Amino acid sequence: MSIYRNGNYCAFYVAEPFLPTLLGAFATRDFNYYQMLKAWKGNDFTFPFNDSHAKTYSVRDGSNWEYTLKPRLRERLRSSKNIVLFLSEYTQNSIALREEIDYGINTLGLPVIVIYPDLTDNNQIIDSNKRFTNKVNQLWAKLPIFRDSMHKVPTAHIPMKKEIIRAELANEGFMVNSSQKLEAGLYYHGPRDI
Repeated sequence: MSIYRNGNYCAFYVAEPFLPTLLGAFATRDFNYYQMLKAWKGNDFTFPFNDSHAKTYSVRDGSNWEYTLKPRLRERLRSSKNIVLFLSEYTQNSIALREEIDYGINTLGLPVIVIYPDLTDNNQIIDSNKRFTNKVNQLWAKLPIFRDSMHKVPTAHIPMKKEIIRAELANEGFMVNSSQKLEAGLYYHGPRDI
């Protein structure tokens, strides 16, 4: 059976353990960046974001990891064309984020669009010698599974700017089943290989 892979899977840090508090995931800053993408889509139907998290039943913060959360994450990833990873100074190396990145890249081969919410333009991502900045390398170190796996798929590295995000979400080079999918490698704001 063929799976229709048209979703954008958003990966972001949510505090563990998954406690059923009044705020739940909303208390985690990276989750709020994901909420911003949803708001942009809600205000502009042409914004090219198709939320993979909306494609399956919702889960509660207190759900069991092995029997509920992990299988649901994998199901959502299998129906996705790429991963949108929010990597910020608040990101931590959680079990869920490790699973999302490991399964998404190393099992499914999903391209990744990395959004750096703390960085406002490309010169904070890439230096004048076209190397990733120390700040970006420090953020990668917070999530070793991503740092060690990202070279296996096309990976876009972009600042948190709506029009740049719009362009990359629409870029078929970062879609798993596209005939225009880029070669595995590191890219910044478009297909300019490093």
